[in-house]
Amino acid sequence: MPAPPPPSARNALLRPALPAALLLFLAVTLRSGAMDNTVRFLDHDAGVLALVSLSATVLWGLAATDQLVLHTPHRLLAQAVHRATGVAGLGFLGLHIGVKAVEGHTTATAAAVPFTDGARPLLIGCGTLAAYGFLTVAVSGAVRGAFAGRTTARWWWALHTVAYACWALALLHGLKSGRAAAGWAVAGYGMALAGVAVRLALRLRAPLRIPGGEPR
Repeated sequence: MPAPPPPSARNALLRPALPAALLLFLAVTLRSGAMDNTVRFLDHDAGVLALVSLSATVLWGLAATDQLVLHTPHRLLAQAVHRATGVAGLGFLGLHIGVKAVEGHTTATAAAVPFTDGARPLLIGCGTLAAYGFLTVAVSGAVRGAFAGRTTARWWWALHTVAYACWALALLHGLKSGRAAAGWAVAGYGMALAGVAVRLALRLRAPLRIPGGEPR
């Protein structure tokens, strides 16, 4: 009985097969029209998914700071969900911007430079500002270790608070610049906005405690 080929030989055989399978998949997808359906779905719903994900990010971020109800394991779980929904929101946001530019609903310049859209400068500009703000907050979260000192931790906290203003701009952009939102969606976002406003007001009134120099 012949010996099986070594792993290196099997890998060498698989390398050309993977690109060929990918090309075959893309050809079948284009032929069947699935790509058009995907683009149509992203055109209509990528922005909604981004707004829902980023709304969840804000809410879970606030939940992660609670010390009255949640214990440490629960706060750690809330932080993990906060990060996961943030990554998902940024991914959907990138798809939303790219598809809208490709489909001609706005221009790349208007998507990059606030308030330069020819048809709806204010609403599209709010979305652009929100996108820059969320990206800045995400970067600051990724390099949180650079703000480990007590003084720099306050800068991190102030920078992270920008997310709330960005979320409000994203809500305005999402609810007014696209198709009319359902009544339940408007009510849900309104309740979320009110809840965040109350929780943020309570948090701002409380003294900022940074045990051991770690930011909160």
